[in-house]
Amino acid sequence: MAESKDGLFDKAKKYASLKYSLWFLDTLYVLFLLWVFLGLGLSKLFVQRISALGFSEKFTLPTYLFILLFLYFVLDFPLNYYRSYCLEHKFCLSSQHFRGWFFDQVKAGMLSYVLGLILLSAFYFILKYYQQVWWLLASLFWIFFSLVLAKLIPILIIPLFFKYKKLEDSTLRERIMNLASKMKVKILDCFEIDFSKKTLKANAAFVGWGATRRVILADTLKDKYTYDEIEVILAHEFAHYKLKHLLKLLLVNASVIVACFYLIFKTSAPLLRFFGLSSLQELAALPLILLYFVVFGILMQPFENYVSRRLERHADRMALETTGLKDAFISMMEKMAAQNLADRKPHPFIKFFFFDHPPIAERVASVQDLK
Repeated sequence: MAESKDGLFDKAKKYASLKYSLWFLDTLYVLFLLWVFLGLGLSKLFVQRISALGFSEKFTLPTYLFILLFLYFVLDFPLNYYRSYCLEHKFCLSSQHFRGWFFDQVKAGMLSYVLGLILLSAFYFILKYYQQVWWLLASLFWIFFSLVLAKLIPILIIPLFFKYKKLEDSTLRERIMNLASKMKVKILDCFEIDFSKKTLKANAAFVGWGATRRVILADTLKDKYTYDEIEVILAHEFAHYKLKHLLKLLLVNASVIVACFYLIFKTSAPLLRFFGLSSLQELAALPLILLYFVVFGILMQPFENYVSRRLERHADRMALETTGLKDAFISMMEKMAAQNLADRKPHPFIKFFFFDHPPIAERVASVQDLK
């Protein structure tokens, strides 16, 4: 029997409340672990032990990073297990068995290790040879790397976690391709991924750039939404591209990266002395750099969310101006809110801090107000 609207609303509120609480708990836990790792001298001890093994210096960073990430994986496992496995099953949002979930966590950890190693290797190289402008050069490299990663996501990263194939529904594919042509958006093709093997949530995306740009539909969305509803979703995604929102978000994120590295450059000296470290070039200082990024990320999150919410409203408006599918947009929002257990009317503070999209109730109300 389908749940009533009030029942779904209460369920979504409870789910969202637990997610917010777990975010705060997880963030405090990460800050605590980094502080303890520095304060107890464990970071210096691990570097010393690795060096004592007699490995070449070029293996010190890979070994240290592996130990750091492995320890975090183990120490965070109970909280991560509850947050991403137990909670999703408790609210009937996951269809994934423990074995599949665990291997996904291992794959995500290995991916984090590889990407982190690339970024940190470049960071320490720049730090060593460009001591006065390292903060700017390191920022530029990280920004460039994020662009490369955006191109590789659909062809290397998504296939690690999902199987996807070309969209078999020829009618839907034709509608999407016609919409892209109408909005003057070039795409490689339309694909569907097997979301239903892991989650019951719905999603769609316009990912990649250049030759890898493509539309990806989750089967949980493709099979449960009308053609009109899917078209207005993708019109919204294409609007982001047409309005250059991705470039704007890139500039915001780039500014945050530059600001964080510059803050480290200007203020890290007293903290290094406090933890008994000589300089940022010392590998044992890596947890301090991570501490900066976690704290600065928390402080900047409301600003980044505010910018993102404004862009989302603009994309909604363009999607409706392009398609004229006002009723389909509203029904799609209602379906997605129920399917994903979205918090439709969050407290203003929750919206300010967590929401990078306008809440569902606001998006529906703004559409209803359109002539």
